[in-house]
Amino acid sequence: MPDDATADVLSDSLDGHASVSSSVLAPVEQTKPLVFASPHSGRDYPGEFVAASRLDPLALRRSEDAFIDQVFDSAPSHGAPLLRAHFPRVYVDPNREPYELDPAMFDGTVPDFVNAASPRVAAGLGTVARVVTNGEEVYAGKLVFEEVRQRIQTHYFPYHEALKALVDSTRDRFGGCLLIDCHSMPSVGGPMDSDPGLKRVDMVLGDRFSTSCAPSVTDFVERTLEKMGYTVRRNLPYAGGFTTAHYGRPREGLHALQIELNRGLYMDEDAVAPTAGLGRLARHMSELIDALSKIQPRTLRAR
Repeated sequence: MPDDATADVLSDSLDGHASVSSSVLAPVEQTKPLVFASPHSGRDYPGEFVAASRLDPLALRRSEDAFIDQVFDSAPSHGAPLLRAHFPRVYVDPNREPYELDPAMFDGTVPDFVNAASPRVAAGLGTVARVVTNGEEVYAGKLVFEEVRQRIQTHYFPYHEALKALVDSTRDRFGGCLLIDCHSMPSVGGPMDSDPGLKRVDMVLGDRFSTSCAPSVTDFVERTLEKMGYTVRRNLPYAGGFTTAHYGRPREGLHALQIELNRGLYMDEDAVAPTAGLGRLARHMSELIDALSKIQPRTLRAR
């Protein structure tokens, strides 16, 4: 779906929606031009979805950016809000266009507004995923489009309504906004990735090749993380998704940077269980947030 059509669908669908499928950890008063978002750490799995899947709950959970909301939950203590999705990404992925869907997943035809041609759909990882990260099929049978539409209306659009409100109010207050989109990645590239079988660096910064965030900001984040001892790469294998593309408009004072944390730093990836590394990583992310808090608002303002 082209960007203008995406914007129209978002605008038309955001009016009047509210949901407990996401929540904001807010400071008593926002004092920094920062917004943090964790779109893929949700772990509230609807029973009917689990029943319709051919995978067990643990296999489904391995697609989560598990515990990332906890890794960044110090944001409010630094004067910045953290938006958390509670629904799982394998159920609805808010880091996609509203309707990036594979028609082959459905019983019957899908509407013309569905984007069936994106690379993410081809990989099986659209707004409603066909596969999990190791390539296994999610569903035992065909889906009904109206049920998927309801998922998107109930979860996807309210999430973006909340995110847009945070970003807009932050820019209005400070003259600019830096959105940090918080993610995790498997420690080894999977069969659906561009680096299958390869061990990954500690962190990947995605700014869509310097188009979604001022390069000086990305430089600052990279230097800060490297001083902590982490290995950092930019834009490979992840340059950012829908969120960075849709919200990142530096010329308008809106900057969006995706951070991918290697899951091996803080969790048992097979068991989807935190390790002792989670506390250490959370402390370091708190230090990063503190460092970002010192960025002058004028750095983020529209040019």
